[in-house]
Amino acid sequence: MTDHLSTTLSALADPTRRGILARLSLGEATVSELAEPYDMSMAAVSKHLKVLEKAGLISRGKEAQWRPCRLEAAPMAEVADWVENYRRFWDESLDRLGDYLAELQKGDPGGSRN
Repeated sequence: MTDHLSTTLSALADPTRRGILARLSLGEATVSELAEPYDMSMAAVSKHLKVLEKAGLISRGKEAQWRPCRLEAAPMAEVADWVENYRRFWDESLDRLGDYLAELQKGDPGGSRN
């Protein structure tokens, strides 16, 4: 069984799906509206929507014949938490590099002029 983070990251790996999520961040949209910017069949767009829905990133309403899609951003919180650990790692690494460079400059008061 695949964990939620892997499912979410897999869904986010495709640029078309990220584009669909960006559009949905502006508000609900129909499949036709979501398909407009893409040169692909409605069936292909529907497949992308199914992947996003399976990952919990979108939901589909049902109002008569209209089935609006809407963004469900909660799964992205788990991705953000996971990425945050690496951001902290890089921040700390860059801070250490900055400290090291500052120490090097103290040893060369005129700075390197090569």
